[in-house]
Amino acid sequence: MSRYGEFPGARPRRLRTTPAMRRLVAETRLHPAELILPMFVREGLSEPAPISSMPGVVQHTRDSLRKAVTEAAAAGVGGVMLFGVPEVKDAVGSQGTDPDGILQRAIRDVVAEVGDAVVIMSDLCLDEYTDHGHCGVLDDQGRVDNDATLERYAEMAQVQADAGVHVVGPSGMMDGQVGVVRDALDEIGAQDVAILAYTVKYASAFYGPFREAVNSALIGDRKTYQQDPANFSDSMRELALDLEEGADMVMVKPALPYLDVLRKVADTVDVPVAAYQISGEYAMVEAAAANGWIDRDRTIMEALTSIRRAGANMILTYWATEVAERL
Repeated sequence: MSRYGEFPGARPRRLRTTPAMRRLVAETRLHPAELILPMFVREGLSEPAPISSMPGVVQHTRDSLRKAVTEAAAAGVGGVMLFGVPEVKDAVGSQGTDPDGILQRAIRDVVAEVGDAVVIMSDLCLDEYTDHGHCGVLDDQGRVDNDATLERYAEMAQVQADAGVHVVGPSGMMDGQVGVVRDALDEIGAQDVAILAYTVKYASAFYGPFREAVNSALIGDRKTYQQDPANFSDSMRELALDLEEGADMVMVKPALPYLDVLRKVADTVDVPVAAYQISGEYAMVEAAAANGWIDRDRTIMEALTSIRRAGANMILTYWATEVAERL
């Protein structure tokens, strides 16, 4: 007789016997409303442009963006995060604050298309618009000038709000960015526009495919303003500051390599927590699946479930519509 024969109640495997049983007792569940689809819209395109390092993801035209947002809404996706890619870039990212810039036009397009059926979010950063690829304005020594950049972020927040966005996502990791953005929004009567703060954003090697997605011309790296992957305490300081400055939601980015940080953030705050499953995470799965090394569908669901289990209330993922249709 096995030792379990003496303890008939001690058989955890009884709760794993069938798919129905496993589904019944699952502690963590994904729901379409918790998924946010990042989307790129590029000025001057006549048709969607595939992103080679992110199979299945494209730079949208304005027309294809409207169609894709409508499909996401029909699948039950909770939100979309829009990134603009302009034809012309300059040192200060002028297109980011132009009311007729590509991102502002895209916001108006999708709000007109789906209204309040999906939460429309916009990236609030300069890296898509600058010819040097940094998230801010550079000083005469080539360093990112924190306070000069905040002035640009305030303008960006106002033009995005004027275009009708529901949530802005300040992602540049400048000190004081949340407070400046909140003040700028309140100044124009946009109190209802929420802030999803990129609170924990590491200087990660996993961003590579994203650089292709936004046609980045990055010179150097972003280690002086994004967080060091070796550090944890920085994340908690950033969290305290963002909450004090008025963040409505907070984010951890990347997701999978930083589940320990995500768990701590989720345990600390009483606001919704997002995690961004970034381009490199996506690309690795797609590449391994294309080579037959992993089961693509199972891997996608396992990765998303792990992020949800670690405490994320919302997940930004390029698989949002696909997974929402599967759930």
